[in-house]
Amino acid sequence: MFWYNGKLIESETLILNIYDPGLLYGATVFTTLRVYGNSLDSSLTNWQAHCDRLLFSLTSFAWQQPDWQRLRQGAEAMLKHFPVLRIAIFPDGREWIIGRLLPEDLSSKQQHGVLCAIANTELSRSLATHKTGNYLGAWLAINQAKPQAQEAILVDNQGNWLETATGNLWGWADGSWWTPPLTAGILPGISRQHIISWLHQQQVQVKEIPWTPKLVTGLEAIAYTNSVVEIIPIHTVVQSRDSLQYDPYHPNFQQLRSSFLA
Repeated sequence: MFWYNGKLIESETLILNIYDPGLLYGATVFTTLRVYGNSLDSSLTNWQAHCDRLLFSLTSFAWQQPDWQRLRQGAEAMLKHFPVLRIAIFPDGREWIIGRLLPEDLSSKQQHGVLCAIANTELSRSLATHKTGNYLGAWLAINQAKPQAQEAILVDNQGNWLETATGNLWGWADGSWWTPPLTAGILPGISRQHIISWLHQQQVQVKEIPWTPKLVTGLEAIAYTNSVVEIIPIHTVVQSRDSLQYDPYHPNFQQLRSSFLA
């Protein structure tokens, strides 16, 4: 079941023109959201922030905007069946919404953390500040990390950690939370901004500083976040020559988790 171009379709097949740029080049922009309380209007669903993300990319690329009312209609139809929605927009404004369930092992990962592997420097996200359909670099990174690791960390040519294949990075050290800055070339994640705003309200300091190879060795605990999984601690990071260990049960993770209880 999916929503496409104004219609709810009972099928696992989407028919596209063979010359569609979305098919040929991955020319779509998308956002993935988790529906809380079965409502797009929940403050945790962040519906408007997801629409703003789409609009930002569409405007940047000079693409046609979708029928926003019809887009919401499709999301309302799909949330009756799925708690997670992936909303994509084609250059001509067509909307495409698919749904999925939350990961079966999500609770275990949230509680005990995961193992990550450092990706090859050549593997990066295309147009890093946007979520485009060309996600090959991140997809390859996470698939090459399997089955040893559950997630991959993308790095730049200097070895600085940027983000994971699916989310933004967070670390705790010296009484503060640390996260790579947007200027490093990372996605301005919706959960990332949600958490930053929450921490500022709680008068907790957030340092947006590049994660150099030296800095990451001094972090006590690290995690990644996105709109679906919320916060996932990382207990081990496998590098080319060694591994780094972090505390997945660090008490300060509760500060981040509290931001999703609002």
